[in-house]
Amino acid sequence: MTYTIEGETGPWELVIGLEVHAQVTSNAKLFSGAATEFGAEPNSQVSFVDAGFPGMLPVINRECVAQAVRTGLGLNAQVNPWSRFDRKNYFYADLPQGYQISQFAHPIVGTGVISVELSDGSTKEIGITRLHLEQDAGKSIHDQHATKSFIDLNRSGVALMEIVSEPDMRSPEEAGAYLTKLRQILRYLGTCDGNMEEGSLRADVNVSVRKAGEGFRTRCEVKNVNSIRFVMQAVEAEARRQIEVWESGGTVDQETRLFDTSRGVTRSMRSKEDAHDYRYFPDPDLPPLVVDPAWIEELRAGLPELPDARRTRYVNEFGLSAYDASVLVAEKETAAFYEEVATGRDPKVAANWVMGDFFAMLNRLGKGIEDSPVSARHLGALLDLIADKTLSGKMAKEVLEAMGETGEAPGTIVEQRGLRQVTDTGAIEAAVDAIIAANPEKVEQYRAKPTLFGWFVGQVMKAMKGQGNPALVNEVLKARLDR
Repeated sequence: MTYTIEGETGPWELVIGLEVHAQVTSNAKLFSGAATEFGAEPNSQVSFVDAGFPGMLPVINRECVAQAVRTGLGLNAQVNPWSRFDRKNYFYADLPQGYQISQFAHPIVGTGVISVELSDGSTKEIGITRLHLEQDAGKSIHDQHATKSFIDLNRSGVALMEIVSEPDMRSPEEAGAYLTKLRQILRYLGTCDGNMEEGSLRADVNVSVRKAGEGFRTRCEVKNVNSIRFVMQAVEAEARRQIEVWESGGTVDQETRLFDTSRGVTRSMRSKEDAHDYRYFPDPDLPPLVVDPAWIEELRAGLPELPDARRTRYVNEFGLSAYDASVLVAEKETAAFYEEVATGRDPKVAANWVMGDFFAMLNRLGKGIEDSPVSARHLGALLDLIADKTLSGKMAKEVLEAMGETGEAPGTIVEQRGLRQVTDTGAIEAAVDAIIAANPEKVEQYRAKPTLFGWFVGQVMKAMKGQGNPALVNEVLKARLDR
């Protein structure tokens, strides 16, 4: 079903494109050897190149180029063996060179495609227009002094990949799904950590609205949105604003806007510049970037298994449902954890435990999988204790809870707490006989009301402190009560 927003003149369709700035995972900047570590003291990671000192020459970082190529390959995009860096001229206080080195006319990566999954189970392909490399600007800090702004140049020169989509999205959900999938692919590739809180991934959201069957109307760009939820909210807010403008007889001006997250509205920032405003020209200090096709193939051969391929494998080889497979591959750390647990074991049982009790434990503890007190090896060992009937399912849940509190191996906890399941038929028969002998009236009631069987099971398990093998308890009880 097509998503529309109802205005006074009827339904309006949304047209959305995203320009995503992804910080390249690299220990050094794009054109200098300065460090890129997040959270360092202001202006402690700045070379003469980053600070725009006269006469300083940029030198391309080979690893940043490799990361851009890997990303292009992961996006099923065309990698261009020949690309070029241009100077994009504009003035900001935190742009010491007075220009940004970027790729404008000749990007390193051309057209590609991302397939996204939507809540109704359908999939949609979103086109990628281009991916180009560029350097980041510094950061202006406005909250440290009453009348002055401070400048931190640690980010100046950090390598960015700007990934531009086609205007193929038609709803806030599609925009959110696209950004989620793009972030997932980047994290699997290891080319960007995807940390939106730290600014490693941020999006410029282009929005316009139109009536059904129309061509594109004027778009506005909402700058630097730093969460998937805010991207979706910004799309909705800007679309509704534009609809009000059009329906009141006005026209939407092409401009750059900001999203006010506290009020849920967009605010005008500046009129939108065109390419000629930036006076692009080839950077005279950098020759064209020529990438050997053999090197591209070498990088392709070293790519990890990406989420779509992994999800398909989980469904086809492990027999998981499409939903379960999608949950497990959502984060590469979760997929790696699950695969370690599932190796040599029933993959469906492993999936149930990882997604069920293990996730619930992490949620209770307020921890992520990367700092889980229970390792994949220990969770796997717990499943082995269930498989060999040392533990019942209920006992295993108790042991997992103890593992979360102590970080100890399940075998250690079982021995310390005497939690081993009783599979001795004689001991179970004795417990069953004792319960039956002590409750003759219940036995009579059972004859007329077989649903009382559950009561007997509960009494036997209670008498055995929960350590009786449930299947054996049921078997023995059934035989005794029905004779």
